Amino acid sequence: MKMERDLIKLLLSMDGKSYGLYKSLKGEYKFNNFVLKIDKIQADPYAPPSKMRVIIDRKIAEIPEKFLSTKDRRIAAGDFLTRSFYNMIKSTKNIKGKINIDKCNQEVLERTSVIIREKEIEVRFEAELPAVGRRILGREAKNLFEEILPSIIENGIYYRNIDKKGLENQIRLYLDQEYIREELKKKELVAFIGNDSVLPRQSGVSTKPLLDSVPFKSPEKFQVSMELPSGNKITGMGIKKGITLVVGGGYHGKSTLLNALELGVYNHIGGDGREYVITDNSALKIRAEDGRSVKKVDISPFINNLPQNKDTKNFSTENASGSTSQATNVMEALESGAKLLLIDEDTSATNFMIRDIRMKKLIVKEKEPITPFTDKIKALYEEMGVSTILIVGGSGDYFEAADNIIMMDEYKVLDVTEKAKNIAFSEEYRKELENERFGGVTERIVLKKSFQLSGKEGRIKARGKNVIQYGRENIDISYLEQLLDGYQSNGIAVLLEYFKDNYLHNEKNLKEIVDMLYMEIEKKGLESVSSYSSHPGNYSLPRKQEFIGTINRYRGLKIK
Repeated sequence: MKMERDLIKLLLSMDGKSYGLYKSLKGEYKFNNFVLKIDKIQADPYAPPSKMRVIIDRKIAEIPEKFLSTKDRRIAAGDFLTRSFYNMIKSTKNIKGKINIDKCNQEVLERTSVIIREKEIEVRFEAELPAVGRRILGREAKNLFEEILPSIIENGIYYRNIDKKGLENQIRLYLDQEYIREELKKKELVAFIGNDSVLPRQSGVSTKPLLDSVPFKSPEKFQVSMELPSGNKITGMGIKKGITLVVGGGYHGKSTLLNALELGVYNHIGGDGREYVITDNSALKIRAEDGRSVKKVDISPFINNLPQNKDTKNFSTENASGSTSQATNVMEALESGAKLLLIDEDTSATNFMIRDIRMKKLIVKEKEPITPFTDKIKALYEEMGVSTILIVGGSGDYFEAADNIIMMDEYKVLDVTEKAKNIAFSEEYRKELENERFGGVTERIVLKKSFQLSGKEGRIKARGKNVIQYGRENIDISYLEQLLDGYQSNGIAVLLEYFKDNYLHNEKNLKEIVDMLYMEIEKKGLESVSSYSSHPGNYSLPRKQEFIGTINRYRGLKIK
């Protein structure tokens, strides 16, 4: 292993020379309090940044063992240290864009940017090596490695200099959030929203809370209290398993509530306003998705009797309509193991969601291929154990089926279940629903030949947040609305690469093999699935649901 002085000497000798000489820096260098590993050098100043790591002995970092003793604590601490390192980059003059690490949003995720091992902490980052044109700026590079990087590490990672209380609070909050998730199961709930939560955001493109908004308060009927591991007591609205409608006029907070529940599958940092919005981990947002591809999905519970006797038990198309795409999304959600569906009528296909009494009288059931969601929502819960939280503002056809109905009135939450039920049962009741069954879910097996490309042509990579590229195909994942950022998309690409090479050799169904993949990650760590042997530092763990959703949207998918 070379020493820090060897690196500095090399950099000074390169000053003014061709950029390609930077490649000779690749290797390991011993600094006073850490080891720097330069894993990959960018080919030229306009190429993607160079990839590097620093390895710090835990004794030198001095982070107390009590903060790192379990996996949950390490996830929360790794996330915190990533934010701390990033904030030090931001506060350092004249290096904007020169050093980069995972830019964390409001959610706390398992990340590969900071890995906490038994005896060391590894920080993975990218750096743009200084140049003017294609000539090396050796003295600037010397300053980057000799002064700037050690300062960022010293102040962003070492316990004596970081925000100690902030680290402790993030870990405590994370453990409280995980406790609430376990309590959901015990209390037969699918979601919980703490009183005084701040659900609105500053704007449609901001993740920051709107601080002067109406704080959340649960109707008395739905109030639940919990004693948390931190010693705090939390009270809020518990949403029970079954069917819950959220009603109200436009712009009164319905979609804001649903959006908070969508992202409640993740834990949030303190100060986000939604840190005590906790949703069943498997919850999936369901919407219409015109134009998506479908491969051998059984959509017969919703669509049958198509013209030309087209088979809907084994349905495929390269260009799904609104209703068929939404039916597909529901069935794929069930196949993936989702136990809660989140639906907003604003992003749904109308003919999939409802068909009112007048239309049913005009077009008899035998002539209408689509069985609307209204007719299946009750059986979905009673037979499959799958709950639904549904935003409705234009149709009361779901009143009869709903277990609970809440109204958003200027962001205040009201229980209107009894009032809505009285309205529903004062009108003609649709008795045909009493015998409506849901139907089955086909467990599909993905064929290995789905992924035939290999070598450089067969590499899988994320193109920002919304696209995964495999070969010449761009897989559109923009409608996977619970996907957070490009780092999770990078995670999907890495997992998909590993999945196609290691998990498509058996006869198990899609959910089973994805469960096996995630069990491996649980045991060996997220970085273990990276094909990059030295620097898998720019991705975070996606949920199973978004990973499976990406596979389902791949047009080259082949099903047995």
